[in-house]
Amino acid sequence: MYLSKTEAAVLPTTLVGTPKTPPPAPTGRRRIWPLLGPAFVAAVAYVDPGNFATNFSGGASFGYTLLWVIVAANLMAMLIQSLTAKLGLATGRDLATLCRERLPRPVTWGLWVQAEAVAIATDLAEIVGGAVALNLLFGVPLPIGGLITAVVAFALLGAQSRGHRPFERVITGLLLVIGAGFAYTLFGAGVDLGGVAGGMVPSFDGPESLVLATGILGATVMPHVIYVHSALTPGRYGDVVTAGKTEQGRRRLLRAQRLDVLLAMGMAGLVNAAMLVIAAQLFTGNADEVTSLEGVHAGLGDQLGTGAALAFALALLASGFASSSVGTHAGQVVMAGFLKRHIPVLARRLVTLTPALAVLVLGGDPTTALVWSQVVLSFGIPFALVPLLWLTSRRDLMGGWVNRRVTTVVGGVVAALIIGLNAHLLIGFVS
Repeated sequence: MYLSKTEAAVLPTTLVGTPKTPPPAPTGRRRIWPLLGPAFVAAVAYVDPGNFATNFSGGASFGYTLLWVIVAANLMAMLIQSLTAKLGLATGRDLATLCRERLPRPVTWGLWVQAEAVAIATDLAEIVGGAVALNLLFGVPLPIGGLITAVVAFALLGAQSRGHRPFERVITGLLLVIGAGFAYTLFGAGVDLGGVAGGMVPSFDGPESLVLATGILGATVMPHVIYVHSALTPGRYGDVVTAGKTEQGRRRLLRAQRLDVLLAMGMAGLVNAAMLVIAAQLFTGNADEVTSLEGVHAGLGDQLGTGAALAFALALLASGFASSSVGTHAGQVVMAGFLKRHIPVLARRLVTLTPALAVLVLGGDPTTALVWSQVVLSFGIPFALVPLLWLTSRRDLMGGWVNRRVTTVVGGVVAALIIGLNAHLLIGFVS
């Protein structure tokens, strides 16, 4: 069949062989936003129930004095989580796996043992916090509340079976609940700008403030999410990872990763600061009345009304549920990476759950257990941070993703500060 020029002119261009105009390439935000998410999963661990205990204890006991510790710890967290995300992007493997591949076997086993101790301390904080929240909201006995928190964590973790996006959305939603709860309470409590300015000056107020500072550091820079964040980025970006082979592609992925960390850790830092500010505003001079999470809940109700008490309890519940599921995932990453073995999630959960349930069943003080669990976490930070710095500074492993010299130096200073603070605390206990 032959068409005249006139007939051909009125036909769609696709019928006469003219190629389609390609759709416009995604621009700016459309290219970056789909890459965000892993840092928000990690950020939940930075506002787990252990943070509630240490931050409210610090604010009630010492006012704004330890606010600088929260700010410094959050800046450290941004650096550390940025490095661990970059490690996963560059190598396609997580930190625990790379330690197993690159370090002697005895060292690997030692790192695994301390990582499991960290997992137990993490579970203690999360399960106890969730149990306390259920008790405050519904009067559920603490041991039953601990079991309910563990079951909900399983359910949340099950969202991973449908891909990374559903899990990230659930966790991010719970993070927003936590943030909204403290934004509401902070609005009612108010802020002393002079106190904030004074709290930004590094100082301590006796040995007890040093213990709480170490707990705040352990509750903010979480060693188990140093492992888990590196496991969230490999394969997270699909075929986009191939772009990492070019300088332009690396810059794009690094921008996305840094924005992810900045937004997520920034939000976590604001929540932590809000906790301490609320305690400093409402409870300074009356620290004996808020020596427990139950006391904080009651104190908020007395001073700001039932709305603030309800917001606190809901934020604590969201924190316990979300951080417990992330902690379970971290335990799987640690065992698979260091030992190259997988055990059923239920069996693993029972091992780390037992100490938390023991505290609840035996009637131990939940808040004291939370504070000391964060001190244990602080001692675990160097065992994850030092290998992370060593690996990300190796050009033979990282290629074009290798740390700049200044990044490695700053990371080394951070590690030295953390180790020094822990050593000072230990020496103080011994003497």
